[in-house]
Amino acid sequence: MSIGSLLIPRFSLIAALGDRKAILTEPVALAPEPGAEQAIGEASGAAEAFGIRAGMALSEALARCPRLLLVAPDPGRAELLWERSLRRLERIGAEVEPARPGEVFFALNPLRRLWGPHPESVLAKAGQTIGASARLGGGPTRFCAYAVAREVRSGSGRKRKPLVIANAMARSFLHPLPINLLRERLPGPEREAGHLVQTLERLGVASLGDLEGLPRVAISDRFGPLGLKAADLASGADTPLRPRRPHEELVQAIGLPEAAYGTQLDRALELLIERMIADPGRRGRTIRSLRLEAQLAGGGSWRVEVPMRSATASAQRLGLTLGPKLASLPAPASTLLLRAIDLGPEGIEQVGLEVGEKDSSQRREKLGEAVRQARAAGGRDALLRVVEVESDSRIPERRAMLVPHTS
Repeated sequence: MSIGSLLIPRFSLIAALGDRKAILTEPVALAPEPGAEQAIGEASGAAEAFGIRAGMALSEALARCPRLLLVAPDPGRAELLWERSLRRLERIGAEVEPARPGEVFFALNPLRRLWGPHPESVLAKAGQTIGASARLGGGPTRFCAYAVAREVRSGSGRKRKPLVIANAMARSFLHPLPINLLRERLPGPEREAGHLVQTLERLGVASLGDLEGLPRVAISDRFGPLGLKAADLASGADTPLRPRRPHEELVQAIGLPEAAYGTQLDRALELLIERMIADPGRRGRTIRSLRLEAQLAGGGSWRVEVPMRSATASAQRLGLTLGPKLASLPAPASTLLLRAIDLGPEGIEQVGLEVGEKDSSQRREKLGEAVRQARAAGGRDALLRVVEVESDSRIPERRAMLVPHTS
């Protein structure tokens, strides 16, 4: 299967700048989010010329470029704009797997009957649909498609057609690419991925081909599971594409007076919860996970994701869970917003499994709901299962592997 990748470089930075895009010609970067690690976000091309990159410590970035301009991040606006783009892709039939604002993957083969016999024609249609300067690439795996899109020029300037790499050419295409390409594609915290890449560079591993040439036993001993994942990506292996389910918007927002605090904020949150429970679009379904967002009066935005311990439609439970989060609001807010991220089934609260339960279909349904609730709380890979690979191997790490649970 061919996988397409659509990238819009510096999407979050462009969203935060709004109408001030002219300053992209200057050294500018996203400031650290309130309450988060003191590391900068996406940087402009002029800032990257000083060696500044996303994830770098703020102190180091300012040391490299004292005149670096920091812009307050606005993740709420970036996600809103990116969601509109994702929906436009879904309207042409694409089953999308969004990674972060400005980055999405989708299968190309199912769309060839609609938009042309070749994968390149499907990518061209996707680029026209987004209507922005995007980099388009395709390959047999997600990582290969990402690497191809990174190498393709955007639609502005000297225009180039979308590029698709065949399965037989994937490894030869990936081998000469710099090891730094793994920094944004490895799972887990960005700091751990950055540390792995820096260590490999210090050891003289400059390209993906150099990494693939190392013995897997040595990689496992030195770097553990993250190093093995990096080696898999370098060799052209990757996990299958996992498109998101059809998205349903369930959002409530309320404007706040300039001096709103304390009980006023609590009351605003109560109103948001009541409106969400009464929203006809909910259709009686329970809520597994929410996101509380705020547009800050001084610019930028704030957000926090709140998974529920079990799917619920109780306004009291939602209020008890969301209320304490208001204390971490970093500045006065002009707008408070509540978004349902994941919805559960209709009816009663989730109940526990009974060991002696006779109805196997009911038991499987409960188990499936428990799996979905775990994913809502801990991410799509929160629940794993053990798969036997080489049971007779002398190396313990090769006997079995962990893969996402698909139930």
